[in-house]
Amino acid sequence: MGTPQPLPEKFERQASESSTTPPSTEQSQKYIVIAVIVGVLLLLGLIGAVIYLLQPASPTDKIRDIFIIIVALESFVIGVALIVLIVQLASLINLLQNEVKPILHATSETVNTLRGTAEFLGENVVEPVIQLNGYLAGMYRMLELMGIKKK
Repeated sequence: MGTPQPLPEKFERQASESSTTPPSTEQSQKYIVIAVIVGVLLLLGLIGAVIYLLQPASPTDKIRDIFIIIVALESFVIGVALIVLIVQLASLINLLQNEVKPILHATSETVNTLRGTAEFLGENVVEPVIQLNGYLAGMYRMLELMGIKKK
């Protein structure tokens, strides 16, 4: 039909911003890669320790040493997991105290305001309208009985 119009500058800027990944995502990806590399190195170290301890010597001592190393590594992993859990719990508590609690407080104030508004409307608008309808219905019936207004 016609030549395509160039996109406004605002749309071009939005398109270029959405195509790049935010720095926090790149940083978290780096941390994940580092954690995987460290995990692989620990696993290789464990395998090397097992192979070294399986060389000819007293087998009971070697098996005991292997299990001691495995238990130590498990304790290390559990300790790191507990530290991460404690940090996440602290951030959750902070979130609840500083963000959710004020939102709940504001919400309860809004509900109280709405309750007062509903009471005000009920007393000052609805009741007079109901009374007026009653008076009009009575007057209509009176006119019907007097024969001025037909049924």
